[in-house]
Amino acid sequence: MTEGVFGRHSGHEQVVYCHDEASGLKAIIGIYSTALGPALGGTRFYPYATEDDALDDVLALSKGMAYKNALAGLDLGGGKAVIIGDPNTLKSEALLRAYGRFVQSLGGRYVTACDMGTYVHDMDVVARETKFVTGRSPEDGGAGDSSVLTAYGVYQGMRASADHVWGVPELAGRRVGVAGVGKVGHLLVGHLVEAGAQVVISDVFAPALERTRAAYPGVETVSDVDTLIGADLDVFAPCAMGGVLTDETVAALQARIVCGAANNQLAHPGVDKLLADRGILFAPDYLVNAGGVIQVDDERHGFDFARAQRKTTAIFDTTKAVYALAQADGVPPAAAADRLAERRMADVGRLRSILL
Repeated sequence: MTEGVFGRHSGHEQVVYCHDEASGLKAIIGIYSTALGPALGGTRFYPYATEDDALDDVLALSKGMAYKNALAGLDLGGGKAVIIGDPNTLKSEALLRAYGRFVQSLGGRYVTACDMGTYVHDMDVVARETKFVTGRSPEDGGAGDSSVLTAYGVYQGMRASADHVWGVPELAGRRVGVAGVGKVGHLLVGHLVEAGAQVVISDVFAPALERTRAAYPGVETVSDVDTLIGADLDVFAPCAMGGVLTDETVAALQARIVCGAANNQLAHPGVDKLLADRGILFAPDYLVNAGGVIQVDDERHGFDFARAQRKTTAIFDTTKAVYALAQADGVPPAAAADRLAERRMADVGRLRSILL
């Protein structure tokens, strides 16, 4: 490495490397903040090209979780974990249980859940070694797949964005491009079809496209995300990997709204201004995709789906509040969302200094 962790992301409280040679486990846990409570965030299992790539991802994702949890009104800090490797070939009971023991060793500072490459049944295995895990199966007293409310929350954010741009919180007749139809994107397509939207999809994974076309025969398909970005759309919904919004893709984008489930959609901080300069409304990703963390947080208190869905529905109002602040302060929505999250982390986090 040419640059240390503190040089790249000096705000993090803790970064932990986890290695179990026998099972093949190589993981990194990043804790950005525990100002509001334990750092909750999912475990991503992905074949990163280098360890530096994995570190960059876990640092960015854990920071995003701190802001997401704060903006969602949860008493949680922000953390994330990545397991390096191909989950299709490396994942095993031994590896997941070894990972669970590393999570347990942090004593509750980090609480894990599902993310890309990990599923409910994986969390059931992890839970055999740690009590600091959510997103377990309903049979084990868990909330199940957090993608359900993640997709629902993105849909609520999209409705709020439509209301801001077109004056009505409706998507009927609007042309929406969904990039990535995996766990969350597939469910988002269902909400959009039910709402009467015209949906266009893309995905690098052919079976995901086939599953979505089989479930919703009326959707259109394009060859790749670049084609989707340049298509005649009202809304662009990135729902795969982050970094899709670059200087080049913003210049090619035809949509009036960007609102999707992918984390860290902006390739660099200046992209939000590029979007604003082009008159494109950006729904901050960590604001609208918070339904999943709302769901898994509710599991910690004895899961009740109706209660969790009610909290997720509030993403509509929070999104409207972010847009109102952005207009009042003359800043892009991403900056407004950051200000609201930072204000809550400072104001509520300060209460931790009062000895109980």
